[in-house]
Amino acid sequence: MKEKILVTGGAGFIGSHLCELLVHNGHNVVAIDNLSTGRLDNIVHLLPMPGFLFVRETITNSLVLDRLTSEADIIIHLAAVVGVKLIVEDPVNTIVTNIMGTEAVLTTANRYGCKVMLASTSEVYGKGSKVPFNEEDDCVMGPTSHSRWAYATSKAIDEFLGLAYYRQFGLPVVVMRFFNTVGPRQTGRYGMVIPRFVRQALLNEPITIYGDGEQSRCFADVADIIDAIYKLSSNPAAVGQVFNIGSTEEVNICELAEMVIAATGSQSKVIYVPYEEAYAPGFEDMRRRVPDLAKVHQLIGYEPHFTLEATLKRVIDFERQQILKQSKEPTLPRPSR
Repeated sequence: MKEKILVTGGAGFIGSHLCELLVHNGHNVVAIDNLSTGRLDNIVHLLPMPGFLFVRETITNSLVLDRLTSEADIIIHLAAVVGVKLIVEDPVNTIVTNIMGTEAVLTTANRYGCKVMLASTSEVYGKGSKVPFNEEDDCVMGPTSHSRWAYATSKAIDEFLGLAYYRQFGLPVVVMRFFNTVGPRQTGRYGMVIPRFVRQALLNEPITIYGDGEQSRCFADVADIIDAIYKLSSNPAAVGQVFNIGSTEEVNICELAEMVIAATGSQSKVIYVPYEEAYAPGFEDMRRRVPDLAKVHQLIGYEPHFTLEATLKRVIDFERQQILKQSKEPTLPRPSR
């Protein structure tokens, strides 16, 4: 029997792709999103489908969340404040949304015994320097005086809370730590590097690298990530566990910029912007972020199928379409004075 699945943040980048997969596999899917960072355009093609329902609301609306949870078998909790730029600029909203939102989901899920797939992040490893990062490694956070670490700390508390509900009440909870997920529909508005680079390259604008560009990341295609979420959600052995999900193909940001320029045929030049200018004074970043994927591979056979080159092509094709679409949109005349 196909489950009824509630996806929080269902109109977001990852959420919209996940909803597509779930509907395609015959599940009844409800997506809840307040559209603060999610976009209706991401799911507009799903709206006419009989197995899909969209609810525009915040997850802290207890009445709505209770009704939706009472009818669900699984909650996939993706709703959160994301993006370094947004986190630095709006730290209060980051902490309140991530912690109080997750508490609301877990409390309501516990009322009905609903399984919770809890999205977390590689950011919880903080300033740890031991790579690759293993799920049992220590988390080294920066000082509370730097709001940059508010997101990492809030997601770590989410994990603690989720696992506490599992241990104390037997609530089936699975924690998923995503490592730099990328793909079509991701926006560069809040600091995500690949869509920002691609958009700049396609417009032949300067590609802005924050810091010295020697920091490295492992970018995973959203198609691989949602496949892992789906398989973990149906595997009873995943309950009560924490899993890294991502890619181990490491690239530094300077190399990434060159890859984007080559793939787009752009005339863009690379410029460097100091962290304190891009974000805030005293901003710190992780030099490397590489996941140990042995645990998730052992349980569900997870291996990323998309190379970074293939993912970049998908993002470039999407951004080209977006730029073309925007160029055809009529502009409203300026009011006369």
